[in-house]
Amino acid sequence: MSRKQHSQWEFGDLLNSESRKVYTVTNLNRAVKNLIENQLGSVWVEGQITGLRRQASGHIYFSIKDEKGQINCALFRGFSSNVQSLLKDGELVLIRGDVTIYEPRGQYQLIVREVELKGRGALQVQFEKLKSKLDAEGLFAATNKVSLPLYPNRIGIITSDSGAALRDVVNVIQRRYSSLELVLVSCRVQGDGASAEMANAVRRLNDWERNHKGSLDLILLTRGGGSMEDLWAFNEEILARAIFESDLPVVSAIGHEIDFLITDFVSDVRAATPSAAAELITEGVCSKKGFIKDVFRRVFRLAYDKVSNLRRELNHSLHRLKQAHPERKLMASSQMLDELNNDLKRLIKRSIEMSEYRIIELNRRLLIQSPDRFVKRHKERLSWLLRRLNKASLKRLEAFRSAYDKLHGNILLLSPENTLSRGYSITSDPRTGEIIRDSKSVQSGQTISTRLKEGEIISTVERNQN
Repeated sequence: MSRKQHSQWEFGDLLNSESRKVYTVTNLNRAVKNLIENQLGSVWVEGQITGLRRQASGHIYFSIKDEKGQINCALFRGFSSNVQSLLKDGELVLIRGDVTIYEPRGQYQLIVREVELKGRGALQVQFEKLKSKLDAEGLFAATNKVSLPLYPNRIGIITSDSGAALRDVVNVIQRRYSSLELVLVSCRVQGDGASAEMANAVRRLNDWERNHKGSLDLILLTRGGGSMEDLWAFNEEILARAIFESDLPVVSAIGHEIDFLITDFVSDVRAATPSAAAELITEGVCSKKGFIKDVFRRVFRLAYDKVSNLRRELNHSLHRLKQAHPERKLMASSQMLDELNNDLKRLIKRSIEMSEYRIIELNRRLLIQSPDRFVKRHKERLSWLLRRLNKASLKRLEAFRSAYDKLHGNILLLSPENTLSRGYSITSDPRTGEIIRDSKSVQSGQTISTRLKEGEIISTVERNQN
């Protein structure tokens, strides 16, 4: 860059810096906040809760979202909604709030002023509001509730004549207390106007009881299970007040065991199911039946025990009478005589057996000491010794024969005949038989004998003159 261009740039920058406004981050956030709050103010927004966080301070932070975006929300303790305890992730809500900016972060958010739940959540809010209101008025107080009669004769039933609840109640009552009379007031149990019909039915049954004293003992309000929307008629204030004003005890048996409705709180007794309500109503009669059965069993047991004791005493007396009878003594003496007779026979038999045993033992000892046995034993020993002698003699003879054969072989090996057979001869003096071993021991003209293997040669000695 040239010096001229550099000077122009510095001059232009100086002019621009004098004409523009520079914000700090805090100032800019505050300006945007004021702008948004003044332009939008309080708005209603519909969305689904996500990222719900409850702080120890009591403040609640969450976001609401739809398919394409989400907004941060803050519900402060000082402006808490009456449905804050029902808020949870995934709940669809309608929120009224002030649009603003959280300055420290420059974060766009809603300061929540009101929250309305949509769908089931909205019904839950209505339920909690009515429940709190009626509870505050004392409609749920235990002091206002009365006990059910133990032995009812006739009861009024408010339900739909086509529902399964009525069939369940009738089946249980027929099984447990078939003589109980049922007065059915059929009406709708769901939809618009159902609560008014049921409230009117409660009043009609009470009017009947007032006009005919003792005609009814209690009222059973019942229906089967369903969704919260299906059961909503039992959460209406008109029905709750009719039940509270009833002179007759009211049993509420709506839905399933997990369902709790306004009628359950205001009624005198709440049953988990229609069948459970029927069992509860007939409990006194069934227990009485059980008591009567127990008493009958107990009386029967006492009578049976008494008869058993008397029978046992009678048998004992008869037994003693039989023992004291003379025939009893005679039978005892006869039995003793039989036993003594058996003992005598047993002793005689034992004595005979012992004598026979001694005879057998003496015979055995006599046989052992008899001469024949002695001679036989010595004869057997002599035979055994002879066998040993023969065996030893044969063994000795074999040894001698083997030694003889060995010596005979040696003799044959060293005998003159064996030597002569190999071509040798023996010369001796025939007169003296002396063997001539040296030629100097003979004289010329001396007769000598030469023995060969086969035969003998007589010759005369002739000396060589050389």
